[in-house]
Amino acid sequence: MTGFAQNCKITDICMLVADVERSIDFYVGRLGFVLRRRAESFADFKGAGITLALWEIGHMAAHTGVSPTPAPPGIHKACVAVELPSPAEVDRLHAELGQAGVRFVGPPADHAWNARCCYFADPDDNLWELYAWLEGGPVGDLDKVEQSR
Repeated sequence: MTGFAQNCKITDICMLVADVERSIDFYVGRLGFVLRRRAESFADFKGAGITLALWEIGHMAAHTGVSPTPAPPGIHKACVAVELPSPAEVDRLHAELGQAGVRFVGPPADHAWNARCCYFADPDDNLWELYAWLEGGPVGDLDKVEQSR
């Protein structure tokens, strides 16, 4: 038995979207979220509690091997993300969960958004991401841009 669920808090809910700009307009303009990070095909927001992120499904698929097929209207489209303290921890949990029978989309990999990530799905194909920032931290952090001005 793995200790994953008791030791790793869910940090982000990532909505897989067709058009990140349209979705940013909705979350900022209609729901009052404050944009925190903006990178190619990706955005996340300041809010109470957990981080809400948006990621264009085509961009995610092109970089991770996850299916690019969007769910039809009315079907849930989300990715539960767990931020880990280090890239080594991504690798360790990938091995531990793999031993426990979790089937991953592929091995952990370093991506252009400066994170080491790996992905798996539950029995209903709800996607999970394990990630850790690489040295230098996240790409597109708007707080860092504001602080440097």
